[in-house]
Amino acid sequence: MAELSSLDESELMRRIRAKDQSALNILYDRYINLVFDLAYFILRNPGWAEEVSQDAFLKVWTQAHQWDPSRGGLPTWLLTITRYTAIDRLRKENRRPSWGAADIDDLLNSLSSGEAVGDVGWQDAQFVREMMNTLPPEQREVVELAFFGGLTHTEMAETLKLPLGTVKGRVRAGLQKMRDLWLRYEAEA
Repeated sequence: MAELSSLDESELMRRIRAKDQSALNILYDRYINLVFDLAYFILRNPGWAEEVSQDAFLKVWTQAHQWDPSRGGLPTWLLTITRYTAIDRLRKENRRPSWGAADIDDLLNSLSSGEAVGDVGWQDAQFVREMMNTLPPEQREVVELAFFGGLTHTEMAETLKLPLGTVKGRVRAGLQKMRDLWLRYEAEA
């Protein structure tokens, strides 16, 4: 198992696609804190967060063929699965997150707490924090509501008491800025 723990993302996922359970165990050990922290941040319920975390890793196991390394790193894909699974759970329970506009710094501190300084996950979390801080407050607010709150454009417009077109424009502009920054970040890495 020691040799598996040092596998890169591509090789780890190749083995998971081949149904190597020890590779899934390594993936789980590597990212469970990150996955649970995001699920808990969205759900604010430890039991549901545990269930969503397990569901996210089960989805990786059954849908490993869907990961495309050219579209993003493994932690990004895993957190996207977690986010959608947590939002589905909220919808199933007919609830909204108990927080309003999420404080991204709290989440990123939580997400990076399980990573050693200098690890890729820690570095990515630091960079996402920096990217969010570069956004104007009105763009940051809608990006947080969309990503962490799972709100639709219409729901954000109602919550913020803004025209729908204004909300869509802010989301588009904020995401475009973050995308451009991320592409530069990955090119330099």
